[in-house]
Amino acid sequence: MHTSVPPRKTRVTALVRTVALALLLALATAGLSAGPALAADGDVTWTVRTAANSYGDDRSSFSYAVNPGGQLKDAMVVANHGTSPLELAVYAADGYTTDTGQLDLLTKGTRSVGVGAWVRARSGSVVVKPGKSVEVPFTVGVPANATPGDYVGGILTSLKQSDEAEGINVDRRLGIRVKLRVSGELRPALAVEDLHVDYAGTFDPFATGDATVTYTIHNTGNAILSARQAVSVSGPFGWLRAEAGDIAPPPELLPGEKWKVKVPVHGVAPGVSLAATATLTPVLTEASGSTTPLKPVEATAHGWAVPWTLLLLVVVLVAVVVGALVLRRRGRVRRALREDARVQDAVEQALRDRTTRTG
Repeated sequence: MHTSVPPRKTRVTALVRTVALALLLALATAGLSAGPALAADGDVTWTVRTAANSYGDDRSSFSYAVNPGGQLKDAMVVANHGTSPLELAVYAADGYTTDTGQLDLLTKGTRSVGVGAWVRARSGSVVVKPGKSVEVPFTVGVPANATPGDYVGGILTSLKQSDEAEGINVDRRLGIRVKLRVSGELRPALAVEDLHVDYAGTFDPFATGDATVTYTIHNTGNAILSARQAVSVSGPFGWLRAEAGDIAPPPELLPGEKWKVKVPVHGVAPGVSLAATATLTPVLTEASGSTTPLKPVEATAHGWAVPWTLLLLVVVLVAVVVGALVLRRRGRVRRALREDARVQDAVEQALRDRTTRTG
């Protein structure tokens, strides 16, 4: 039996989810680490941070290099800034890149296969007294058969609260990003897929138009990558080349992820046949934070840029010229016919005059 949800409840549920997601995304932009900031609506009264230990005293996130089969221990600190005790659920989840380019984490009920499966808190929940902080230990255990490469997720604290007036449960989450690099052969690679070019001309037959180049960036390797992008459009034989200019880099893509790109190119001459070229220079971020550009990847696709206005003008001019030639020819024919008729009349008149004289 299908039960419909009242519109008001739907809006409230969407708003609550938006608030929770906004909190998490705000942390994601800073590496999923929470400082002393509290939620804007005042309902979230706790913060999370990395523990000070042999891994560092002031880390913005957790980052490790681990061998397959390796294990390590670390901790997160949870602080209660409210006036009531807090009982928070603690769990880990895999990360993914959203359509807006932000890092988000899977919900608790969604199966994780990387960080979310390998990071385990000592306890699934923690109680923090008002004004106090608690250290939450956790372990990272990488399976012996783990594929080498980069994995990203987070360790989260979660508080579920019921809103009896609205009949809904609110899940507020704060977490810290966890990045793992499993030792082994690192194979960073990006591919350009589904490359297309579309052209939009103008009514001015001698003006240039705009092209739109679309493609998908696919992280086909096992390392987290961003990229520098360059796009150009040219006519036959590489003539009349137009560059797209500066293009914003995509977000860092996790292995296997895709990112759709749409690039406008202005000042494109309508050369009938167009060639669009997209060039990606993958950028690898090292453990130290430095970046390394890799060998560029290039793809080309072809499209049409028919100058319809100019073509119509040419057709009109050809029609005018052909029409003028036809009229001129017809004029010559009519003049020739009139001249033949005049000669024929003259001959007939001469014969009549001769007959009259001889008679």
